[in-house]
Amino acid sequence: MGKNLFIAEKPSVAKEFAKVLNVNGNASKGYLESDNSVVTWCVGHLVTMSYPEVYDAALKKWSFQTLPFIPEHFLYEVIPGVSKQFNIVKGLLNRDDVSCIYVCTDSGREGEYIYRLVDDMAKVPPDKEKRRVWIDSQTEEEIKRGIKEAKLLSEYDNLSSAAYLRAKSDYLMGINFSRVLSLKYGRTIMDYLNNGKWSAVSVGRVMTCVLGMVVKREREIRDFVKTPFYRVIGNFGYEGQKFDGEWRAVKGSQYFESHLLYKENGFNKKEDAQKLIDELKIEPPAVKAVICKAEKKKEKKNPPLLFNLAELQNTCSKLFKISPDETLKIVQELYEKKLVTYPRTDARVLSTAVAKEIHKNISGLRNYALVRDIASGILEAQSYKGIEKTKYVNDKQITDHYAIIPTGQGFNALNSVTQTAARVYEVIVRRFLCIFYPSAEYLKINITAERLKESFFASFKIMTKEGYLAIASASFAKQKLTDKQAQTTEGSADDAADNDNKLDKNAIEKIKQLKKGMEIDLFSAEIKEGETSPPKRYNSGSMILAMENAGQLIEDEDLRAQIKGSGIGTSATRAEILSKLVNIKYLSLNKKTQIITPTLLGEMIYDVVFASIHALLNPELTASWELGLTMVADGKITEEEYMMKLNSFITNHVQNVKSKNYQNLFKPYFDKAAANYKTSKKTAKKTTAKSGTDNSKTKNKQA
Repeated sequence: MGKNLFIAEKPSVAKEFAKVLNVNGNASKGYLESDNSVVTWCVGHLVTMSYPEVYDAALKKWSFQTLPFIPEHFLYEVIPGVSKQFNIVKGLLNRDDVSCIYVCTDSGREGEYIYRLVDDMAKVPPDKEKRRVWIDSQTEEEIKRGIKEAKLLSEYDNLSSAAYLRAKSDYLMGINFSRVLSLKYGRTIMDYLNNGKWSAVSVGRVMTCVLGMVVKREREIRDFVKTPFYRVIGNFGYEGQKFDGEWRAVKGSQYFESHLLYKENGFNKKEDAQKLIDELKIEPPAVKAVICKAEKKKEKKNPPLLFNLAELQNTCSKLFKISPDETLKIVQELYEKKLVTYPRTDARVLSTAVAKEIHKNISGLRNYALVRDIASGILEAQSYKGIEKTKYVNDKQITDHYAIIPTGQGFNALNSVTQTAARVYEVIVRRFLCIFYPSAEYLKINITAERLKESFFASFKIMTKEGYLAIASASFAKQKLTDKQAQTTEGSADDAADNDNKLDKNAIEKIKQLKKGMEIDLFSAEIKEGETSPPKRYNSGSMILAMENAGQLIEDEDLRAQIKGSGIGTSATRAEILSKLVNIKYLSLNKKTQIITPTLLGEMIYDVVFASIHALLNPELTASWELGLTMVADGKITEEEYMMKLNSFITNHVQNVKSKNYQNLFKPYFDKAAANYKTSKKTAKKTTAKSGTDNSKTKNKQA
């Protein structure tokens, strides 16, 4: 009987499989072996797509004549720096005594691609049995389950096809569009920046769309004109208790639908607001107003859904001011130390199968001091039972992996991680435990008071049951952060009162007594000036969420519904894309605030792309390509259909760029952008050449 070969994506993961399989030995050989099993590993990618010049030496020189470049058959090669490990893996895959190959690379599209490239390059005999191990954590139980339930690798052929097509899309768009725009407009950019070196224009399927989102937001902020408005606030009282109410021009008011209004609760001019106050005829010490509506209703606030990677990256950006890339590194480390489940997931729910065994995760958390009592309480109350009937469990919302949750294991490893990583773990744990707690409950009181046919509105939101909020805030948040930041650990900061009315218990009891027809005192009215606010800049976390939810940016309702769940990029690539845009100096990231802004160079690239290949800036296009990949993975369309559309898209846009000449039109746009940068051309020209010099070699890494 032959041996089983287990091939992991990284050495650290291979060692976990070796432990479970009782395979010992010297890892310096590039593999571990026992009587029954062999364990080896890749080191990330071992194989990559070949440069264009490998197809034809003439393609090394960029020229219009060689574009579009769309090979009939794609070439691949071993990455030189890891050729030693590739040869080791290749030898093991082709050993006569290896009868079954277990593919243990990361359970997702990219992990599938990593192995399939190696398999193709190593020319593994097709008659060898190959099975796919698909796991959600690196605990011993999960690894054993994954091996036991491993399906034939052929069942993942559609996923493999989608992986190859993703790489081909990025490769072809990156090379063709970067080269044609560089040849056409690189000199234009260089001349404007007074840069003696030739400048490349780096574009890609996803990264250019992200650049577009940031530049458009920045320009919206610049063009925004603040509009002042004036609200009228009444100061009311009842049996010694005071509260505020906001005037609104509802039906019955003399100002209903008046042109004098900014909105129904404010005026365009201060003098009109003052006129209203004068018309109310408020005389000291007070006048009477009548309650025309008093509503009391109970409200519930449910625990938030569990973390997926994007939601966790957004939360960590707010709490710790760290980049999405850093968050991914931290949660990947927690995963490899068996503390949490697989991080590169888009799902925010659990599977039915996991829900049935979830008490094991909770039970393990009794060994985690910060939540020991909470976990014990959940187990004693058995509040985990029935969780499969809630919104937190939904098999239809899971593609590759369920949400990020604690495994309930690996606590010794917490001593070896950074303080930030330990805090990220606590945030994940608390989000998880919240779903086994009841909802927070509130009493919502809405009061409408009328004076001379003018209405004032006051709202009060009073917490009656703390529910899950009792455990939501992290231990460190109570000491280091404001209340609002602390609430971010459970995904919300709106659990305080609805407005500025902060009442003690006595006041609350008095407010509860108010009923329709009762009279209350109106002591005075004052004008509160406000102004409209521009859109907020993206920070690194909100940018990741915007990429995930790109469908919301699409106006066409049918297309928005069609691409729901596709977004821009994937959970595994979004942080890397953002980092690349920062590294090539198209975007700037403030490390302290995590605020993202464009650079002058980035804005110039945006203008060039906007005029030449506008579609690259649209979320519709980027998300629709991602949808196409999903459809291939699901077997709804074929590889041939996808490639036909891709080739047509590239050919048409390359030919269009070649036929147009916009060089003389850009200067006014560049001037307008440059006026917003103090260092403008001097700083930008130093980075221009660097931003695109490796553009011909981006290959399948081009986003």
